[in-house]
Amino acid sequence: MFHHVKELQYNARVSKPDVRFAKLLLEQFGGPNGELKAAMQYFVQGFGCRKAFPDKYDMLMDIATEEFSHLEIVGATIQMLLTGVNGELKNAADESDLTKMLDGQAAKESYIHEAMVNPHFFIVSGGTPTLTDSVGNPWSASYIMGMGDLTADLRLDLGAEISAKMVYENLMKFTDDVYVKETLRFLMTREVAHYQMFQAALDTIEPNFPPGILASDPKFSNKYFNMSKGEDYRGPWNEGKSPLMGEEWHNVEDPIQHVRDSNGLLDEKAVSTDRTEKSVQSANKALSIKRKEKIDKATAPVNGFMSWSVYENKEKSKDQERSSVL
Repeated sequence: MFHHVKELQYNARVSKPDVRFAKLLLEQFGGPNGELKAAMQYFVQGFGCRKAFPDKYDMLMDIATEEFSHLEIVGATIQMLLTGVNGELKNAADESDLTKMLDGQAAKESYIHEAMVNPHFFIVSGGTPTLTDSVGNPWSASYIMGMGDLTADLRLDLGAEISAKMVYENLMKFTDDVYVKETLRFLMTREVAHYQMFQAALDTIEPNFPPGILASDPKFSNKYFNMSKGEDYRGPWNEGKSPLMGEEWHNVEDPIQHVRDSNGLLDEKAVSTDRTEKSVQSANKALSIKRKEKIDKATAPVNGFMSWSVYENKEKSKDQERSSVL
């Protein structure tokens, strides 16, 4: 359940209206990297791990709910930045005096231009936040990413936090309002905190790489194909051991000839790795059994039915009733 507390998590403030920045800030209200996207992504991902990973479910729901709180902060900030617009638009009996509010004719003309570019923000919404990005594209559920595998979902969430953090960094460059910057800095910092939470949660799942169940093919997992001509570079991505699987990188310097020599890679051999096709298939089977047993055990019906929640007080009263009967 959700319980709304009317005070904001962070006391957002603005020093003066700023219609242009309000429009930019819509990016974090209804954009692909915004707070609603994050809230809905973590909220939806939580359903899949409610029983098997109750600790991760708790974390996802806590962070999702905080993201809804951040959406509220962004919406409140946008509304304060639009102070005057909503009132002027309500002045339907007379010509709205937007010129004074926007500091002159040039500002008014700029406002009209912005209204033409994104009419929903100024005309249809009546000077209130709209669930769009900064150029008027409506929010879409297609922004949400989830694979139904917790190790994959947490990596997607890490990317989501990085993207949101960078958007806040960029937004801070376009406002001189110290109060707005304070709010943006708070929101940016929480993205950093969430990133660490997701990383810590991922680290508790073993194994967590590669994401999913099936291991990679040892014939190709440590091959580096030099696919571009010019100055070549070496680094931990193509020399030494691979960081997560510990295999020795094997460089293919002439990919075209290599593909031809190996019959389109059909005759490729595993090199510089201890893994074999037999060991991979054995690992796939073992992990499949382990993950299936965990899910089946966590989702098995109890007393002939499945229940999402256990209401402690109700269960206690039932136990007391049984005791009294006995």
